[in-house]
Amino acid sequence: MPDRIRIAVIDDHPLFREGVTHTIRNSKLLEVVAEGACAEDAVRIAKDQQPDIILLDVSMPGSGLEAVRTIAHASPLVKVIMLTVSESEDHVSQALAAGSQGYVLKGTSGPELIDTLRAISQGGSYVSPGLAARLLTNARRPNREAPDSDVPDLTKRERSILDLVSRGLANKEVARALDITEKTVKHYMTNIMQKLHVRNRVEAALAAQKMGASPVSLKHGL
Repeated sequence: MPDRIRIAVIDDHPLFREGVTHTIRNSKLLEVVAEGACAEDAVRIAKDQQPDIILLDVSMPGSGLEAVRTIAHASPLVKVIMLTVSESEDHVSQALAAGSQGYVLKGTSGPELIDTLRAISQGGSYVSPGLAARLLTNARRPNREAPDSDVPDLTKRERSILDLVSRGLANKEVARALDITEKTVKHYMTNIMQKLHVRNRVEAALAAQKMGASPVSLKHGL
């Protein structure tokens, strides 16, 4: 049996935290290794426990967004997912820019949350479909201040990989589709994100929309 995905749940509402923890523990592939109630707890747990994924709320004592920034810098191997009621596009953008790999609304179902945790553990990114649709709509609006010369010069291979990422595929799936290694995909994604001046796969997928790439698969997130 493969190693379980180690999850930490940080939320200042005990009843909600208990529900999320219960949902995760019902999955044979996941385990809860720590719980907390504030940003300070999140940073400490990320450093001491090194979970695979840590779930944070945007609005919590000490600021969830500040916790993401600190964790991304101090514990870069720990993936962060925001699990929140906030549908603010500014919060989504700030969370992704800070280093979060996902932004999930608290109204999501248990099975959807489990699927998201598994996808992100494999290198994917995710934004709740309704929010992703709004972000993509804004991304498609013409930006008259941005000249054509700002479009990055991606190679044919980089464009192929970016297209697949924008469809919601994880690194392993991209590697399989293009008959290359996962390590090669990661190398290309690093180059792509540098050229696009983005920090993660979600921002890369949104940038792909501005460049006219194929539509993102909102059913499976980003």
